[in-house]
Amino acid sequence: MRSAFRSTLFALAASSFASMALAYPAKMQDGVLTNDAGMTLYTFDKDAGGKSACNGPCAGNWPPLMATGDAKASGEWSIVTRDDGGKQWAYKGKPLYTWSKDAKPGDRTGDNFNNVWHVAR
Repeated sequence: MRSAFRSTLFALAASSFASMALAYPAKMQDGVLTNDAGMTLYTFDKDAGGKSACNGPCAGNWPPLMATGDAKASGEWSIVTRDDGGKQWAYKGKPLYTWSKDAKPGDRTGDNFNNVWHVAR
């Protein structure tokens, strides 16, 4: 009985830890933030005050890293509300985006684009 109780506690602790590990919307690969698909994430110099300045056609080229309705901010991760009411992930207060011209995981073709887009680190 005691062994079964310990096994149950261990399983609960492991699943809680796994849930916490999956709570972050991005991961660090080679010193760069990427989404779950391994695509590079970027920040935009024109974003200010925890608000995205990339809307409309800009967001078509630089798709925001969207947050689900049940997403929770934690630590250096926050959620900003976009002009269209959608929720977007931000890291250290900077909203995050992918770049439509990056073709495969690991591409960083948007870095320093127009001197205002930068790889998120």
